[in-house]
Amino acid sequence: QEDLEALIAEFQSLDAKKTQVIESSCPPPSPRLNGSLSAHPEKDELILFGGEYFNGQKTYLYNDLYVYNIRKNSWSKVEIPNPPPRRCAHQAAVVPTAGGQLWVFGGEFASPNGEQFYHYKDLWVLHLATKTWEQIKASGGPSGRSGHRMVACKRQLIVFGGFHESARDYIYYNDVYAFNLDSFTWSKLAPSGIGPAPRSGCLMATTPEGSVVIYGGYSKQRIKKDVDKGTLHTDMFLLKTEGAGKEEDKWAWSRLNPSGVKPTPRSGFSVAIGPNNRSLLFGGVHDEEEEESIEGDFFNDMYLYDIGKNRWFPGQLKGPKSEKRKRRRSRQAEAESAGDEEVEKQPPQGPVEIVREVVAEDGTVMTIKQVISGPAEEERPESEEEEEEEDGALGQQVEPCARSNAMLAVKHGVLYVYGGMFEVGDRQFTLSDLYSIDLHKMEEWKVLVEMDPEAQEWLEESESDEEDDDMEGAEGGEEEEESSEEDSEDEGGEEQHPSVQPDEKPADYLSRTEQYWVKLARSNMGQDAKEKKVVKVAHAMAKTFYEDSV
Repeated sequence: QEDLEALIAEFQSLDAKKTQVIESSCPPPSPRLNGSLSAHPEKDELILFGGEYFNGQKTYLYNDLYVYNIRKNSWSKVEIPNPPPRRCAHQAAVVPTAGGQLWVFGGEFASPNGEQFYHYKDLWVLHLATKTWEQIKASGGPSGRSGHRMVACKRQLIVFGGFHESARDYIYYNDVYAFNLDSFTWSKLAPSGIGPAPRSGCLMATTPEGSVVIYGGYSKQRIKKDVDKGTLHTDMFLLKTEGAGKEEDKWAWSRLNPSGVKPTPRSGFSVAIGPNNRSLLFGGVHDEEEEESIEGDFFNDMYLYDIGKNRWFPGQLKGPKSEKRKRRRSRQAEAESAGDEEVEKQPPQGPVEIVREVVAEDGTVMTIKQVISGPAEEERPESEEEEEEEDGALGQQVEPCARSNAMLAVKHGVLYVYGGMFEVGDRQFTLSDLYSIDLHKMEEWKVLVEMDPEAQEWLEESESDEEDDDMEGAEGGEEEEESSEEDSEDEGGEEQHPSVQPDEKPADYLSRTEQYWVKLARSNMGQDAKEKKVVKVAHAMAKTFYEDSV
């Protein structure tokens, strides 16, 4: 912790040397995730702040500020003296006061090896009109955290949830704080009713009446020593105030039971508010551990929640209007009953999934699930010729690849999706592309900035190759873990795993032998593999060996 504070202080001293605002045109920002993208309240601009990037060996944190000009499709970098320290997984909220203000709270700083974290509890405001950062020092606010959510609600900032992680332990929160934008004071809310369990990374949105909606999120808890259980939350809550948004107002939690097509369970999804005050959820990942493989399903689908109707529905592409008109003419000419027409006009009930498996060099099996929102060609065609025409036209449509932890913003009813990440095996691909889609029309995605993930630098493999040369039996160990029952029964030669003792329970076996399995997993995956991923693979290997043995 002290080392991280010293590192943060060193970066801040460098930032303090900046004495004037420098705004310069620049290429699109470098790849990143867990930053914030916000729409300027008065200008046709998007504001990108912070984020993180991991190249296989080192974690980079950012506190740079970029502005995207929507009309010109161009980026500029704005260097402002005394900015907040570098961070990711913070929250930003825009209010229209005095030409626009961008409020930033919390987030985390990570050591270069990505194994130590410092969680911020500071509050900053960027005055957009004067291009100045100001730190707001007010007592009684939330503790240091990241993965929390913050929204502007009337004349308050409402902060909910998040987590704090140290080298030894972690804690998830479900507390609620309000920051008054007039008095610049914090207050901790004490809502009545049963609220959400502690979590991070949820959807948090406001209603026109000044209530707050919470959906989903992720948390984990320690069930035994060194054994954690993760939970993907799919419940939904309303936090309602009886008054006009004053500090002394009484707040109450209530459970929401929405209808419609709900999002599939996931974490790492991104959120924004679309037209007609609909909450929007995009992308994310569903990690599932199955024996020795870790399956990560990444998504690029979209769901919208209508607070007025208390209903979820998938954001499905309708296809360009010219094709819709062509189909309509064909239906009028050929349809024999109005009833048939109605059936054909119904949108598909769910998204289309394209699934492919990738086996990484370290033996990890990664299932990449590309979830495509049901486009117009999925309506039942009137003729084979028409189907071919539509498939040809729609097959060329572009869309963002599946990803988690992207940055979203909506301006003039257009959704912008920037960056994020996906994984294949133990390799992380961090993105810097920019896509947009008109949420009123829902016809097609547009590519504003392209990138080729394959061209991205990744340093882990080259180094781990050298280390594998020095590690006796690493190759054989990998083979042994990749295969399942046959190897454990027939191949007794090269490496003896710790045997299972009579009547030993799985958790006891794991606790006794974890160090061995982590070392074996590390030798297979390389010394620079993420610690969490190594432990996950080690636990899967131990579990498989235990089950085969008993």
